[in-house]
Amino acid sequence: MEAPSSSSITKARIVAELQAVKQKSGKTYGQIAEQTGLTNVYVAQLLRRQAQLKPGTATLLHAALPELTENHLQEMMQPPIRSYDPNLIQEPTVYRLHEAVMHFGESIKEIINEEYGDGIMSAIDFYCSVDKVKGVDGKNRVVLTFDGKFLPYTEQNTEHMVSRLRTQDDKDH
Repeated sequence: MEAPSSSSITKARIVAELQAVKQKSGKTYGQIAEQTGLTNVYVAQLLRRQAQLKPGTATLLHAALPELTENHLQEMMQPPIRSYDPNLIQEPTVYRLHEAVMHFGESIKEIINEEYGDGIMSAIDFYCSVDKVKGVDGKNRVVLTFDGKFLPYTEQNTEHMVSRLRTQDDKDH
């Protein structure tokens, strides 16, 4: 078994500190999101070091969580190591989410292709939120919103391939 890297230990320590600040504040991700203008999932991503805090948002986040130190904010503004624990799939909520995407994925893909053409939904130019609503039966329901930019696949014509154009220019000179 491999020993954890110093970056994973550092990330774990910082995440624990950030989670402690949130816990001490008594605020939910939703409350912090309202105060910062971010989605609740993005706030969680920031506090788990899965997203980079932008300088313009740092002041808003600090106002929402005043116990965040300057060191915390500086660390959060660094590009994060976006990773996850492979054992996370064993957590029931994560497993069910994975199961739902796998079960509905083929149909979702077909509808995306039908509506937009051949392409994918970006997970980089992407917004995600979790909302709570009451169903028609009055019971609580979870609403997950994945809002990603459509990225069409491109036809790979060599005439548009910059590296090939550069190689051809070198041959011509």
